[in-house]
Parts: sequence; structure tokens; C-alpha cells
Amino acid sequence: MQRRPHGVLAILAAALTFVLAACGGAPQSGGGGDTGPITIGAWIPLTGAQAASGVPQMEGAKAYFSWLNDNGGINGRPVNWVVKDNAYDPQQTVQAARALIGQDKVVAIVNANGVAPSEAAFPFVLQQSQVPIVDHYGGIAAWYNPPRPLLFGTQTLYEDQAAAMAQWAVQSGARKLVVVHDDPKAFADIAAQIGPAAKRADGSTTTTAVPVKLGTTDFAPAVSQVKALAGDAVLLIVPAPEAAAYLKAARLQGVALPTYGYSPTASSTTTTLAGDAAEGFHAVSLVRAPSDQSPEMQRFREIMAKYAPGQPADFSTLLGYANAAVFAEVAKTIKGPVTSESIAQAYRSASNVVTGVAPPMSFSADRHVGTRDVQRVTVKGGTWLPEAGFVSAPDRG
Repeated sequence: MQRRPHGVLAILAAALTFVLAACGGAPQSGGGGDTGPITIGAWIPLTGAQAASGVPQMEGAKAYFSWLNDNGGINGRPVNWVVKDNAYDPQQTVQAARALIGQDKVVAIVNANGVAPSEAAFPFVLQQSQVPIVDHYGGIAAWYNPPRPLLFGTQTLYEDQAAAMAQWAVQSGARKLVVVHDDPKAFADIAAQIGPAAKRADGSTTTTAVPVKLGTTDFAPAVSQVKALAGDAVLLIVPAPEAAAYLKAARLQGVALPTYGYSPTASSTTTTLAGDAAEGFHAVSLVRAPSDQSPEMQRFREIMAKYAPGQPADFSTLLGYANAAVFAEVAKTIKGPVTSESIAQAYRSASNVVTGVAPPMSFSADRHVGTRDVQRVTVKGGTWLPEAGFVSAPDRG
């Protein structure tokens, strides 16, 4: 008679474990004990308007993980990186998150893409499932201030990029800045950082905004406004195709002002679409210029040629590659089982994570963005070339 309660308790415990796992509440493990594959996942736009950057981002990370697995993996364990298409859509991102966690049993979301889409999945992933999201492509200050326990970023925040652009323009002699930005709030908030940063660099600087509609293809009216404002530098907070359209329209109207862009414009898309009009265009990049001749960048080009031969070794592939490399370097520090909890702890303790293709990354319990550095790059002879090394974005006050 004494055995019956124990049997009931065992059944109840098993049922509770099943419910927790189904809800994502149980700690995720890497699968295969301490020797099998480490399963991680991501949602990336592989279809739709954002696929132009999403697909190469995926290919860069896939190439790195393929090379990593052929060279011993992470402490002898291969990486199984599962990617779901989110089409840059919030609802599809939530569905992808549920599939990655519920079906694929990933221990972390690594190198995902999409600010608004990812935010839609945060409650399920970070809070309900307790699965970390690391090395996200894109991010805003509100994500990390205050830091969320399971969210870690490798990208200098857009707000810091804007401040870095302003500092660069002022250091180059500009005092009357004209900021051309898309009109949605996300773009306007980034653009709003330029004026204060420029003032801190030189108190005599003035800044005027020229908002345009998201998706604009005809920049002739905006260029006419820029011309009338008689500024001495233009700063663009627009996607790469729109930056190219602006540069072409500026050339047609004879507006030859120094022009700067934030990281989304540091892209082969800009140079391809703008052609000769891109010559002299400046941008801040999150990674080294793909043309950089360092040994690490040479290895990047060799890995892309071997594992993704049809994909150019450009900024978009390098971003995916760099984020994958950061994850690998952090995960290698884990002693014992690779779980959602141990990955988060490894990031909280990670310091001076060096990949050679991105700035060194350092995290802590109260600092969940690994860097505030950018690489200044300029189009010369149709190629993005670096201006010295990484520089830190100025404080935003």
C-alpha cells in the first residue's frame, strides 16, 4: 500500500515535465548529451523585400558554421544551425520561434534578423521559453537599457551609429548638416541623434531634417530641398536602395556634398545600384571592409569561396559570418553541458571576444551589447575601402 503514492507522484512528475517542455519552460539542452550536435536556430527574411540582405546574411553564417564543423566544431561538437524564413513579418516570426523551440529544440536563437519582427517573438522566447537570443542583426537602445537577462547583441546600436556619423562629418569640417531620413518613427528616432552629437563635437553645428516616405524611389524633390538648404554635408538614414537613389538624383542635380550613411548603406547594393554616383560616399560599417587584406579577412573570403561559391564575399555575408564567429568563440568557453542557461552565463562573462572581422566584443551582467565601435568606409574606384581601423561611437549624453 505504501508504493502507490510513489507511483502516483512519479506519474505527476512526468506529466509536469512534459507540460513544461511543451510550454518551453524547461531548460533547453544542446541535444546528444555533451558529444552530439549543438542545435541553435534563427529567423531570417529569405523571401520578401528584406530577402536581399537576409539571404546573404544566412549564407555567410552557414559558410562559417560549415567551416567550423569541418575543423572540430565547438569543443568537438558540431553546430546544427536551423534557419526559418520570417519574411520580415512579426506573425511569421512568432511561428518560426515556436517551431524552433518546440520542434527543433534549439538552445539559443543566434543571428536572427528583424527589429520589429523579433520584438513580437520576445515574450514567447525570452520570457516564456527562457531561451537566449544572441548576436541579433539589428537592435535599438530600448532593447538593452535596461539589459534583458537573455538578450545579447553584437551590433553597435543604430543610435550610436548616427552619433558616429555626425562626429565623422564634423571632424571632416562640416558645420551645416542636412539629414535625409525615412519618415517612420524608427528612422526618425535614429536621425534625431545626429543633431545633439554634432553639437557636442562642435557647438556651432546646425542640423536640418528632410524626411521622405519609406520606399521612395524618386529623390529629386529631396535633393532639391537639400540644395536649397545650402548645407555642407548630407547624412542618410535610409536603406541601401534608397541611398543609391539619392546619390543618383544628387549627381543629376549637381549636388556634390560629402554624404554619409549608417551601416545598412554600407552594402554592395548601394554601389551596384548607384554606380559611379556612389564614388566618395562614406558610411559606418559594423565589420571590416570586405576588401581588407588582414589574414582574418582573407580567411573569410576563402571560406566563402569554398562553402558558398555563388555568394559574394560582401558586407551582408560578412555580417552573418561575424555573428556566427562570435557565438562560436563564446560557446567554446562553456565547460560542461551546452544549455540555454549556460549560453546566457557564457555571454554575461565574455570579455574581449576577438574574431578579426568585427570589433572585439565584451559583455557583462549589466552590458549586453558587445561593442560601440564602427569601421569608417568610403567608396573609392567602385570599392568600399576602410578609413583606418575601428573607432568608438561618441557618448550620446
